[in-house]
Amino acid sequence: MSESALSEMDDHPIHQIAEVIRHVGTSDRNFYDRYYFNCHGPDGDPWLIIGLGVYPNLGVADCFAVVRHGDDHIVVRSSRALGADRNDLTIGPFRVEILEGLRTLRVSLSPGHGDLSFDLTFDADGPAVLEPRHFQRQLERVTFDTMRFVQTGRWSGSLTVDGRESEVEPDGWRGNRDRSWGVRPVGEAEPPGRRAASTDATSFFWIYSVMRFADYAIVVLVQELRTGERIMGDARLVWNDSRRDPEWLGRVEHDIEFVPGGREPAGATLRFIKPGGVTTSVRCESQVANYIGFGTGYGLEQDWRHGMWQGDEKTQGMRNDVSELDPTMRMFCPIDYYATFAYDDGETVDTGEGLFEFAVIGPHDQYGFTEYLDVAPDR
Repeated sequence: MSESALSEMDDHPIHQIAEVIRHVGTSDRNFYDRYYFNCHGPDGDPWLIIGLGVYPNLGVADCFAVVRHGDDHIVVRSSRALGADRNDLTIGPFRVEILEGLRTLRVSLSPGHGDLSFDLTFDADGPAVLEPRHFQRQLERVTFDTMRFVQTGRWSGSLTVDGRESEVEPDGWRGNRDRSWGVRPVGEAEPPGRRAASTDATSFFWIYSVMRFADYAIVVLVQELRTGERIMGDARLVWNDSRRDPEWLGRVEHDIEFVPGGREPAGATLRFIKPGGVTTSVRCESQVANYIGFGTGYGLEQDWRHGMWQGDEKTQGMRNDVSELDPTMRMFCPIDYYATFAYDDGETVDTGEGLFEFAVIGPHDQYGFTEYLDVAPDR
């Protein structure tokens, strides 16, 4: 083993396999390790989303920030060759710093690379909570095998959009962050082969919502096939007080109200049903959409995908008018909404805010989508 394969992380007793830290326990090209953050002011505008990913078997690290501000969709993205030092979370003008694990992190984007820059610190409201493992197999091949934890919190620092700097104060600026790792499709697209013949394999119904209330958060996750068969389904109430255990809310049922002429949700009602029929519910109202598929690497552009080799280092800035984003392409990637919520536990109704991430790609029987380009009818 070459000495150059070592990094300072190898001096810590954290190894999981008989390899150095920089070598993961699988040769699957799709292994990744990722940070996600969102940040919003009191009314959801600006609505900022940041992601940083490491792809050990592709030899790449990349990062993006995308902000929705009025009708502006502004992106800065950067990629570099992945080195040996896994502590180095600097990618071009981006940097993530872990100030206190599972508690406080700092994210920054230096000025001069587009119409966006920031220096922000995230402080958690409560504990980070593991979600159920995400596992999916298609034609014998494991396509998803991931773990993720999530955490709500408040932000402080500064955010500059279009030359206008905002002082970010923790009383008014909120959001959530997550960490995920494992196997999911990344990098240059692979030939679909036989999978292309199966609409069940390519249909994707997805709800991922992180709702922040005064004393707790609710985390909901649903993935379905076109028939409604569940790949994943979970709803948890997570107390800010770490001495209290998270509570399972029940089986999730959904009722989405679509904007006519597309597949974007105007609102949704989620019901949580426990054995015996005890039901609670949350009303979700979409407020501000961040079209994270455009420019950030989630797959809409074939020249920039998460984990794709862009050379030793590359940084780009771009912007679009939201009103001019291709409405058909909007249907082929999840959209992250700043949303408001009303949770009814049968005795009281609490109001909150946060993330409502949604996609229905391909056919889905419950909502009458039989073809990929079907849209919701006029009401």
